[in-house]
Amino acid sequence: MTAGEGATGSTLTHLEGALSGEKYPADELIGLDPADARPLLARYDIEKAARTLTAESLTQRRTGGLWRWAELLPVRNRSNVVHLGEGDTPLLAQPRLGEALGVPRLATKAEGLNPTGSFKARGMAVAVSRAMELGVSSLIAPSAGNAAGALAAYGAAAGAQVTVLTPVDATPVNQQEVLAMGARLVLVRGLISDCGKISNALAGRIGGFDVSTLKEPYRVEGKKTMAFELAEQRGWRLPDVIVYPTGGGTGLVGMWKAFDELEALGLIGPARPRMVSVQSEGCAPIVRAFEAGERFAEPWQDASTRASGIRVPSAVGDFLILESLRESGGTAVAVSEDSISEMQIFAGRKGAGYVSPESAAALAAIPVLR
Repeated sequence: MTAGEGATGSTLTHLEGALSGEKYPADELIGLDPADARPLLARYDIEKAARTLTAESLTQRRTGGLWRWAELLPVRNRSNVVHLGEGDTPLLAQPRLGEALGVPRLATKAEGLNPTGSFKARGMAVAVSRAMELGVSSLIAPSAGNAAGALAAYGAAAGAQVTVLTPVDATPVNQQEVLAMGARLVLVRGLISDCGKISNALAGRIGGFDVSTLKEPYRVEGKKTMAFELAEQRGWRLPDVIVYPTGGGTGLVGMWKAFDELEALGLIGPARPRMVSVQSEGCAPIVRAFEAGERFAEPWQDASTRASGIRVPSAVGDFLILESLRESGGTAVAVSEDSISEMQIFAGRKGAGYVSPESAAALAAIPVLR
């Protein structure tokens, strides 16, 4: 559903090359940076946003989910907002699991409560809304799992044509989700990277706008709202450490961006959490690059992990992920497939519910970090 008429209050000013530093008009439809084919990031008039986006004003915005943060989101008119209830997920204390793992103040963000069952709903809500605002009617993206259903759902709500490319061995429920919502599903014999190559080639042929991970500037804007909410839920005091299962890394990059924006607003100070990127031993390009001191990550060959959401051999935003880890004093950790499977059971028996393999990977890293 859309959110009515009128201006949202967005203070979006321009797009900026994350690597090149080049600036581009905010209201042109652009995917990657034309200068270097690297990600673009949305920039805002923070001084203007600070006049209305305050701790006090947020307490009065009881509804709207992630759109409560409209000043720092890119959609300009409410009529273009596609809202299915995404955002405002609870931060849950995990005392039993935390005690067992040696982290008594452990908390988890319950992103499974988003409309399509994962944090991918945040990114697609904003990306689809902004694409519609810029005149797009056809969307395309590769997905190894949850992003597929999210794109299909938000595309259907917006009345857009959607094409999703997914590995043939992707979770059947994700494939069924795409078809049930009227999107076109293309099964690819290969990895998510192979899906991405075909998606890029197919986009031009069918007139679709590619909303792949960090290949357009707006999914990251939706995912950064996890950090906004986290800060607010903790009384504007950030946690010491954030452990994040990493595939394409949009959520991690988005949160790091959000912390800078919150500080510029005056809502938090300069202290930052240590950011920890977690991958499977079967697909760990970020871990390998971090340990080698590299700025960019080489593609991982023969990627294999049951945690399909982090089975990403190559991330276009690799340098942004690595920057956030190093700037925060964080690290990158690879965990075994056995530890992922074991943690799914262990976490459930310690009161955290039955977590996804990706979430289990993050939890499995905690004993390694201690």
